[in-house]
Amino acid sequence: MEIAKQLAIFLDNEPGALARVCEAFSEKGINIHALSTSDTVDHSVVRMVVDDTQTAIWLLEENGAMVVEDEVLLVDSTNKPGELAELARALGKAKVNIEYLYCATAPKSRKGLLVLRVDDASKALEVLKDD
Repeated sequence: MEIAKQLAIFLDNEPGALARVCEAFSEKGINIHALSTSDTVDHSVVRMVVDDTQTAIWLLEENGAMVVEDEVLLVDSTNKPGELAELARALGKAKVNIEYLYCATAPKSRKGLLVLRVDDASKALEVLKDD
């Protein structure tokens, strides 16, 4: 479990926009650990955690993309019923608000990665380490 930097990238909502970002990252050797997208009529918000945040920001800004950096909590979680309920209950009891989260786990995998945007990442880390 750790606090990490997440990039929120605002892209035109058009074919190939995400491919161009991923190709540029690939050329610089930047690995994407987590990714989520949401769309609006004219743009997409791509949230990602990468292994080289500073180079990614520089690359995006050099190519005219708007990017915002935030702290998120990365939680390596067990893939079993009730795991997320337990985590959310512990954070709620500590008055830490989950603003949003995303995750993925292959159905047969024993572990998955949760990416949580909370209102106090340091407090959330402390609460979940004690839990």
